[in-house]
Amino acid sequence: MRKLKEFTIPFVGLKQGKHQFKYEVDNKFFEHFDYDEFNSANIKIDLLFEKKSTMLELTFKASGMVNVYCDLTNEPYDQPIDSELFLVIKFGQEYNDDNEDILILPHGEYEVNIQQYIYEMLVLAVPSKRVHPGVLDGTLKSDVLEKLDELSPREKETKTEEDIDPRWEKLKNLLNDK
Repeated sequence: MRKLKEFTIPFVGLKQGKHQFKYEVDNKFFEHFDYDEFNSANIKIDLLFEKKSTMLELTFKASGMVNVYCDLTNEPYDQPIDSELFLVIKFGQEYNDDNEDILILPHGEYEVNIQQYIYEMLVLAVPSKRVHPGVLDGTLKSDVLEKLDELSPREKETKTEEDIDPRWEKLKNLLNDK
């Protein structure tokens, strides 16, 4: 996968202290990852990049909307996104991203690409079960919802003595005969 250059931060030239970066993410960003779950996306990302003498601390804050399909009705709706991610970058002998909160870069590195972390943060910010807000409050009128309601199981009616199969009654007597 090629890296998107706007998400590469050359940290060698930055002074120690806090730095602000702002990004806008749309569908082209997700197309780069071959992710097609979102119909459209409009997300703003604020990155607080703090450079210290021995490490880097990154705090991502994302807010915006993605348009997705409802899992129940397949109707498109806007899902709000509000997510945060904290990442620590340390320096070591070799590259290591085994820990999800700590990234280790080799000592000679002079830049870091953050596109993968932004992608994972945004994809995980969307609920795994996507339900249209109209379904939750009962305002959405859909053929699919009507069909689901029609096919949903109803409460079982209490059976009267006449409805019980006589063969089962004989078997119950065997238990009582002991």
